[in-house]
Amino acid sequence: MIRRATPADVPAMVALVHELAEYERASEQCHLTVEQLHGALFGPAPALYAHVAQRDSEIVGCAIWFLNFSTWTGTHGIYLEDLYVRPRARGLGLGKRLLVELAREAVANGYHRVAWSVLDWNTPSIDFYKSLGAEPQSEWIGYRLSGEALHRLAGGHSES
Repeated sequence: MIRRATPADVPAMVALVHELAEYERASEQCHLTVEQLHGALFGPAPALYAHVAQRDSEIVGCAIWFLNFSTWTGTHGIYLEDLYVRPRARGLGLGKRLLVELAREAVANGYHRVAWSVLDWNTPSIDFYKSLGAEPQSEWIGYRLSGEALHRLAGGHSES
């Protein structure tokens, strides 16, 4: 079953995110807590959304996403931050069903796209996404400002 996440799902979702970080060889970078995710999803001004894949009574997968905005189309879109299904539940179509729900969400709300990033070495995921008709955006290069560089820039002065 695929459904919207509830507050009771948050601990399982945090565990899934940590499993994803381990799979992506970056577990030391993942510091997400139950409190943080609960606040982002269900706090006074939620800006994060999620769907879960439930098999029997266990949460075995999730899609965590937020809205972005295209100034070119003048519409929102969905940015999929995390999509993860536990290895023992793969091959059941749950990943595809999670993406189907996001596509339905986008279409129902007039959003023009669902976008995400995938590590260049993650061939199984790349092949899966291509099988759905997703296309790589190779002409765009992602950038990230974080850590010391972010703090250094934030402490700078604007001359304008």
